[in-house]
Amino acid sequence: MSIKLSLLKSGEQVISDIKELVSEESVRGYVFNKPHKVQTNRTILLTEDENGVDDRNVEITLSPWILLTDDEDILVSPEWIVTIVEPLNSIVEMYQEKVNGQVD
Repeated sequence: MSIKLSLLKSGEQVISDIKELVSEESVRGYVFNKPHKVQTNRTILLTEDENGVDDRNVEITLSPWILLTDDEDILVSPEWIVTIVEPLNSIVEMYQEKVNGQVD
């Protein structure tokens, strides 16, 4: 399983098990399995203590990305992806608990 966080052109942040669709040595699309939209519930406040450590406190909500479907696999065009990154471990755990009812 390759759980990644993607930023879409729409500004949405989506966490999912993401797989590349490759043809003729180039990425033709991405398959998002059980995608969930990541929403912050308050303004992110970044502060730095006297030791230079960032404090990232934010409330996160995960909800199915497309509510009105039972499809678990959704094809996404590469033109809609701004970037794909490694999510924080706490977000991965939250996602796994939500979609699987467990943490790996």
